[in-house]
Amino acid sequence: MEDIIKDARSGRVAPVYVLAGTEPYFIDSLSNELTGLLMPEQNRDFDMSLFYGLETDANRIIEACRQFPLLGDRRVVLVREAQQLRGGLDALEPYCKTPSEKTVLILCFKGVEPDMRKAAAKAVVAHGGVIYESRKVYESALPAFITRRLKARGVAIEPKAAEMLVEHVGTDLSRMDSELEKLAGALPAGEKQVTAAMVEEQTGLSRDYNNYELVSALAKKDKTQALKIVRYFNDNPRSFALPPTLSTLFSFYADLMQAYYAPDKSERGVAEWLGQPDWKVRKDLMPALRIYAARKVMRILSEIRQTDAKSKGVEGCRMAPGDLLLELVCFIFD
Repeated sequence: MEDIIKDARSGRVAPVYVLAGTEPYFIDSLSNELTGLLMPEQNRDFDMSLFYGLETDANRIIEACRQFPLLGDRRVVLVREAQQLRGGLDALEPYCKTPSEKTVLILCFKGVEPDMRKAAAKAVVAHGGVIYESRKVYESALPAFITRRLKARGVAIEPKAAEMLVEHVGTDLSRMDSELEKLAGALPAGEKQVTAAMVEEQTGLSRDYNNYELVSALAKKDKTQALKIVRYFNDNPRSFALPPTLSTLFSFYADLMQAYYAPDKSERGVAEWLGQPDWKVRKDLMPALRIYAARKVMRILSEIRQTDAKSKGVEGCRMAPGDLLLELVCFIFD
């Protein structure tokens, strides 16, 4: 995405941009940035056309693309929700083969992966167009996303604060970006770092008693701290939901299982093997590698699956979520 924006800023503008994929946040962000770069605000009423796929057809889009600009050097035609356009990208293949030199066409296909085997996609690329695939960001990559977004605003963030935001928001990137904007705006004058204390104040999420701190306690086999966190969850049900906790624990132990197979067992080697930041590997995985046996990790993964099944009433289980978590944690320390 950064390369596309960089090229546009340098004057290397494509005649057609196809923005497609399963993560709508990047599609919206890229289309907004391109529009802002290519079309001055004062020219938009004259040289920009906005369509929605369900409310238009290919002929109207092509007609708008063939018009000449009135005020500026180019026109911009933006099609949102293009996945609802009858015929999809195929219906625009004739235009993609002979795009106007005076128009930039931006097509936003949300929830649809680009099929590079189709003639229309090949026509876009063959005639100077760009196809961008927007992929979902997995939870493990969210701290890096948070760091990048805040860095673009000239702000840093503590690793623990980033983990707390991941737990609080999850993988909804639009909501995450909104939370980051609020946090950056709430920084006192002269401050340039978002801290865990600040996230706690803004979100109400405890910096000491949360899923990531539970993982840290389990990684080091700190039974006292782990049981304190479980007790806190039981005493504060609004701060606790079993499914996200089980998901976090399963991800950690699955990563730990993968770490046993890393050719290089150094911190850097494990981080590269798992595709995770060094600080995260240093914080939890390296201590756990020294403490846990692989066979025990396999049994823990199985127990987490069973706990999840019990929480859904399998075999008539009626245990409270907090009791199920306590039973699981006791199994891990057994």
